[in-house]
Amino acid sequence: MKHYTFTPKGVCSQKIDFDLDENNNIHNLAFLRGCPGNLKAIGKLVEGRNAQEVAELLKGNTCGFKNTSCADQFSIALLESLKEK
Repeated sequence: MKHYTFTPKGVCSQKIDFDLDENNNIHNLAFLRGCPGNLKAIGKLVEGRNAQEVAELLKGNTCGFKNTSCADQFSIALLESLKEK
């Protein structure tokens, strides 16, 4: 299992940590700051799911008047981590 840390831009969250296993399934997602209830829910919903599928699902999600969101930033983090593998 490989650990990744991502610094999101344009959102309330300041850091995203997660692990990917050998099949690119997501584990241990944690956000630093942001909307705690929503971000914990995202972590529960994506646990064990395929990173590429989750990235496609969350990509482009917005928050309020922002052109991004914590979920969108997580999708960017996932896509970057998949390029590293």
